[in-house]
Amino acid sequence: MKFTDGYWLTRPQYEIQSPKEVFDFRKTADSLTLYAPFNKINDRNDELNLGMTTIKLTSPVEGVIGIKLTHFDQNNPGPSFELENEHPEVMINTDDKELSFKSGSLTAKVPFKSDFELDFLHDDKVITKSMEKAEGVIHDKDTNKHYMREQLSMGVDELIYGLGERFTALVKNGQSVDIWNRDGGTGSEQAYKNVPFYLSSEGYGVFVDQPEKVSFEIASENVDRTQFSVEGESLQYYVIDGPTPKDVLNKYTRLTGQISLPPAWSFGLWLSTSFTTDYREETVMKFIDGMRDRKIPLDVFHFDCFWQKGFEWCNFLWDPEQFPDPEGLIKKIHDRGIKVCVWINPYIAQKSPLFEEGRKNGYFVKRGDGNVWQWDLWQAGNGFVDFTNPDAVKWYQSKLKALLDMGVDCFKTDFGERIPVEDAVFFDGSDPKREHNYYTYQYNEAVYDLLKEEKGADQAVVFARSATVGSQKFPVHWGGDNLSRYKSMADSLRGGLSFLVSGFGFWSHDISGFEEHATPDLYKRWTQFGLLSSHSRYHGSVQYKVPWLFDEEAVENTRKFVDLKLSLMPYLFNEAVNTHETGTPLMRPAFLEYTNDRNTYFLEHEYMLGSKLLVAPIFNAEGDVKYYLPAGKWTNILTEQSYDISKGGEWLAEKYDNLNLPLLARENSIILRNPNAEHAEYDYTDAPDINCYEIANGTKVSTRVVDEHGDHAGSVTVSRQGDQLTVATKGLKGQSKVFIHENGDVKEFAMSGDESTFTI
Repeated sequence: MKFTDGYWLTRPQYEIQSPKEVFDFRKTADSLTLYAPFNKINDRNDELNLGMTTIKLTSPVEGVIGIKLTHFDQNNPGPSFELENEHPEVMINTDDKELSFKSGSLTAKVPFKSDFELDFLHDDKVITKSMEKAEGVIHDKDTNKHYMREQLSMGVDELIYGLGERFTALVKNGQSVDIWNRDGGTGSEQAYKNVPFYLSSEGYGVFVDQPEKVSFEIASENVDRTQFSVEGESLQYYVIDGPTPKDVLNKYTRLTGQISLPPAWSFGLWLSTSFTTDYREETVMKFIDGMRDRKIPLDVFHFDCFWQKGFEWCNFLWDPEQFPDPEGLIKKIHDRGIKVCVWINPYIAQKSPLFEEGRKNGYFVKRGDGNVWQWDLWQAGNGFVDFTNPDAVKWYQSKLKALLDMGVDCFKTDFGERIPVEDAVFFDGSDPKREHNYYTYQYNEAVYDLLKEEKGADQAVVFARSATVGSQKFPVHWGGDNLSRYKSMADSLRGGLSFLVSGFGFWSHDISGFEEHATPDLYKRWTQFGLLSSHSRYHGSVQYKVPWLFDEEAVENTRKFVDLKLSLMPYLFNEAVNTHETGTPLMRPAFLEYTNDRNTYFLEHEYMLGSKLLVAPIFNAEGDVKYYLPAGKWTNILTEQSYDISKGGEWLAEKYDNLNLPLLARENSIILRNPNAEHAEYDYTDAPDINCYEIANGTKVSTRVVDEHGDHAGSVTVSRQGDQLTVATKGLKGQSKVFIHENGDVKEFAMSGDESTFTI
């Protein structure tokens, strides 16, 4: 939201007051409160008829400093984000010239009784600051609304990322962003997953702890600052120190909730009925058996909306005309080693038999007159389940439990963005403006908690569309309603990378696009991208997405890349466990791995899959691709093409057939694979192939081995001296093969015991 008219003037409807100095302070063992009036205080007369901002500094996590700006101290009706507090040790220093608050390597400093400026320092270096007139208490004279604003300084070369899933440019400089969940597709500035957290290229992050709409102006209203504002009389934010982007994400997820680890089977291929296509038991089994007959492994089958009767979403009842024996159908699917997912949402249509039950018991969001808040958008007369009502949560979960008892394994938790604000009344008195974004957290928490209770914590997974702060605890999320076009494929990747650097670990998208009809070439290229994403799902609106309906090469393409992903699961699941432990996303922009290479900070059409593999999807029918390789030695694991990139990195232009793309392992990498895998979940310690890529002379590298539950089960260590390569293993079963990839050649050896030395 913009308040100024150019650099010098304020827009006429606004009155902006800002702290001029810190006149007084109070400190406790773990907090420092500053009192900053809107004018300098020279004598007692200046203390009258004057407002001030109260600024409270705290630290919930080492290296994180919270700043609460308050004009008037008013009650907060909720909801509020659920944050962790690790109670770190802090250092507070006060003297007659300067006040400081230190947590870890991060210090906040402000002059005492001098011109106001709040500096944030990593060790002794200022990383950002709130300068004079940056903090604002704002009155809109036309509407009588009040706002709180903060502006934090930016460096000359500073770049800003994050703010949730955004389909605009990955670098957010110059953009205006409202944190407000919307069901707007993947082709505009609107987004399903809005997160008031940004990550700076300068090694710090900022999290605005406000569930309601937060307006960001990123080097836009003031091109030297990142601005954020909210309606109301207070504003809470946290500055998160790095010094690396990965460190920032680690501290952010420690503050807002650790990323949960999805079950191993969820990383395999998901196949959907699609949305408005005709389907019944015969269709479902034809697709499942068609994949089996073509030797394409499948891990999850998803039933989209019309597993229930139209106009009755949600009633959580199988349409008896299309699925007369759902238990029998689920058993058939399970007998083929495949999990079952069904679509749900948090809205109950008026025709649903559950509507009257929910209305009578007060389980829906209401209007001020006591009636259920209803509209016809999506389903006729639908109401919204009120997850602030504990009884409504139990009621909703009971309907889902009946499906779990029937054999359903997980849920696609669709929607959760179109939550009413005007004339909306929630059971616990929550502010509808704060509930709008937060609703998705309560919705997905209710479903995820039930899955943990019924299936076990290691088996719980949802397929969610909407998200907010903390939703990383309820994986996984997909990118929403994209188009069957190459541009939309690129937009989806950009939105996914933005989402993943906003504190999330796992992400998927509708392979070949949701809307419209995909062409065979798009289907194949998007299949490559989809199977090299953290989670992989074929889905569509009007078109079945089984490969043989496109052409025979699509079948070969799908088989190759499903087999590839399953073979990589020893590597991928170890990287996923690292995501759970550290907060570094499984798919990640290249700059997270190459912080010293400035070129990587602008890359939005390629990404790292884990720490060792670089993926450059192809976004055209011709197979042409331009991508950037940071300095080092690289090997395409599909073609064995090797690259020796000099210092400074290099842009490459290449052409690939429909069965290949740039998929490159960086030097000094150990990548464990099992080429015989038939599902995503298996014993990753059972004789995996040990692939060693460009191990440099005098180098010793190692990788952890995890089992299919994510537990540390062993390790592989590789060291090289001259032409001698030594491989040592712990915790592996059977006899592994060793593949040494160097200069485009591959040499194969067999391990003998737990340690073997090979001559290259």
